Amino acid sequence: MAQTVLAVDLGAESGRVMAVHFDGTRFKLEELIRFPNPVTEVHGTLYWDILHLWRNIQAGIEKGKQHAPLSIGVDTWAIDFVLLDEAGNLLSNPVMYRDSRTDGMMEKVFAKVPKREVFQQTGIQFMQINTLYQVMSLVESQAPVLKHAATFLTIPDLLNYWLTGFKGCEFTNATTTQMFNPSTGTWATDLLEKSGIPTKIFPEIVQPGTKIGEYDGIPVIAPATHDTGSAVAGVPTQLMNYAYISSGTWSLVGVEVDDAVINDAAFEANVTNEGGLNNTYRLLKNVMGLWILQQCRATWADEGTDYSYSDLVNLAWEAESLKYLFDVDDDRFLVAGNHPQHIQDWCAEHELPVPQTHGEIVRCVLESLALKYRSVIDNIQSISGQDIDVIHIVGGGTQNDLLNQFTANATGKQVITGPIEATVLGNAAVQFIANGVLKDIQQARAVIAAMGDNKIYRAENTEKWQSAYERLF
Repeated sequence: MAQTVLAVDLGAESGRVMAVHFDGTRFKLEELIRFPNPVTEVHGTLYWDILHLWRNIQAGIEKGKQHAPLSIGVDTWAIDFVLLDEAGNLLSNPVMYRDSRTDGMMEKVFAKVPKREVFQQTGIQFMQINTLYQVMSLVESQAPVLKHAATFLTIPDLLNYWLTGFKGCEFTNATTTQMFNPSTGTWATDLLEKSGIPTKIFPEIVQPGTKIGEYDGIPVIAPATHDTGSAVAGVPTQLMNYAYISSGTWSLVGVEVDDAVINDAAFEANVTNEGGLNNTYRLLKNVMGLWILQQCRATWADEGTDYSYSDLVNLAWEAESLKYLFDVDDDRFLVAGNHPQHIQDWCAEHELPVPQTHGEIVRCVLESLALKYRSVIDNIQSISGQDIDVIHIVGGGTQNDLLNQFTANATGKQVITGPIEATVLGNAAVQFIANGVLKDIQQARAVIAAMGDNKIYRAENTEKWQSAYERLF
């Protein structure tokens, strides 16, 4: 008899509630509800509509009750957070990570705690959007919400609190905040105190697989609540000599390691150590990802040309290969805007050929992304000392055949894509393990591999790609 768990999966663009059925051999996915994840600007501040998400999550769970689910698990994007008062009330809608309130906040932190010390205490990549700098903006503005705050929760922790009444932070998401210390296994209290951030608001941290309560009689289990943590749990491999790319709005490129890697080489490369299953870490780097292509598409739609993603790939096929390249991680690409113009400006500033047509710009984005993946994988392989023979790409970006082939070409390594739904499957896998249905993550990954959703890409034209890599990096 099939057994079922419910996976709530929220991304930066949309959310859904999925029923994941397991008959003892195979997983089967059933979408119960899908809904947008809107961002609203109020007086210049970007907010998530968290109550809209909550209403749709409740509706999806209600629909899923027909399957008598064993449990519910929530995963979401990382970094963003909320503050609760003493009574457990939400003090404000969560602010989106791309909001400008973090402008200048990295420098404010470094004035109190040297940059190298911040990395030593947290092992996290320096990005303006990190939770640390978001909270620092509240300190600097003397925000009333911080004064009245009793509890800090990341987004999935808030949803788990609303589901169960449990106030705590799950490990994989807590590690992304740049306020967690891998050496002590708890909050980086020394860093927080020196930064003027009240440490009393930070709750206990629980491991993925922990049962934290019930919702309408259904057990709620914290999976890897950071969606990348769940996506990596869903990588269909039994080997360790692999790298992963969780490909979507962001591209998360890295390897699994037993312990956080916090040394001078990791600091200089600006890589990050995010928590994974079984107290492991994901040594990785955030790359801007398909966000740039999404912004190009939005710009052209505003100008009157509404392309589908398949249209964009077809345009790219027609453009000249490896002529136009740029650094996808330049800060100008972080916020929404006219990214085609940003690309042209970057190329002009660096005295490189400037793409003109839509097809040239799209191909430029995809090829530059693939070359960035090569750069990150080379760095991480050197820092970790871990051999990388194959690259697993999971997530929505697996549907972009052109980018997948470019990744194989740029890295010179075999690329295996799939599953598209790695995040949901990883979420469900942790729940099935916690419920005693599956033995461990190795067994879960074997089940995922047997679904047969994988496609293999082999490197082509490697000399031409090597030349392009040397031009860009």
